[in-house]
Amino acid sequence: MRAIVMEEFGGPEVLRVQETDAPEPGAGQILVDVAARGVNFIDVYQRSGVYQVALPFVPGMEAAGTVAAVGEGVTDLTVGQRVGWAMAPGGYAERTAVSAALAVPVPDGVTDEQAAALLLQGMTAHYLTHSVHAVAEGETILVHAAAGGTGLLLTQLAKARGARVIGTVSTEEKETVARAAGVDEIIRYTETPVAEAVRDLTDGSGVDAVYDGVGRDTFDASLASLRPRGVLALFGQASGAVEPVDPQRLNAAGSVFLTRPSLAHFVADREELLGRARDLFALVEQGRLDVRIGGRYPLEEAGRAQEALTSRATTGKLLLV
Repeated sequence: MRAIVMEEFGGPEVLRVQETDAPEPGAGQILVDVAARGVNFIDVYQRSGVYQVALPFVPGMEAAGTVAAVGEGVTDLTVGQRVGWAMAPGGYAERTAVSAALAVPVPDGVTDEQAAALLLQGMTAHYLTHSVHAVAEGETILVHAAAGGTGLLLTQLAKARGARVIGTVSTEEKETVARAAGVDEIIRYTETPVAEAVRDLTDGSGVDAVYDGVGRDTFDASLASLRPRGVLALFGQASGAVEPVDPQRLNAAGSVFLTRPSLAHFVADREELLGRARDLFALVEQGRLDVRIGGRYPLEEAGRAQEALTSRATTGKLLLV
């Protein structure tokens, strides 16, 4: 089979296609014929060495496909069943062995591409809006990179809970995409200071929560955009890591809350994992959640797909198919 194998850390050029033997599913694992793979910033962090992994390494933390074989002890998944997963490596391959405990059944009303585009970012948006800060009707929230894959899903889930959404984007095209997802107010961060615009849009009070997956470039504005006792959920670092923060800044901002959550801690329990996936799949089947595919790339162009992601010029989710 073909797989993208990293033998060193570095730029997109280290993502090389190799012919390799297909894995055998071990105890508690399933072997999957992979149909589609999500392209995520965690893949970039692992490729560059920001997140250390053992080499050689097959990247790809999110994918969907059809079960080809099951290992010893697997009883709840069967050959021929479609599944998807997030937070398990090996997706950048034609076949991969995955822990059955991490795989979720994909219903008939959801395509492989939708599943591969939804699980990591969708469950991230779900835990952020339902668990980290449970968005309530009438609240105002700020979503950075509102036209990105996670931003679009965050917006839709927050709107479904009755929130007013302010979104940041960089271009007119991205504004159109974000508004179509339900963003109420747009801030062009390339033209207007974000915190100042937020204060103008909230009559000086600030927002109840900020969902920030950008990191270094947006952190100060995020903190300055909160109302007293608001929540800053810093869930990513697309622009780089945030510098160490003096806790006194949280006091000065109005006794605000700062958290750095990770999806793994919100799907560690299998029932919680299945519950979040079911919620998202049901919304897709009901036509209440739009999963926007921003680009499709063949497996051998994994490096180009990651370059497109990090350029921040794309909207929606990028897939390797």
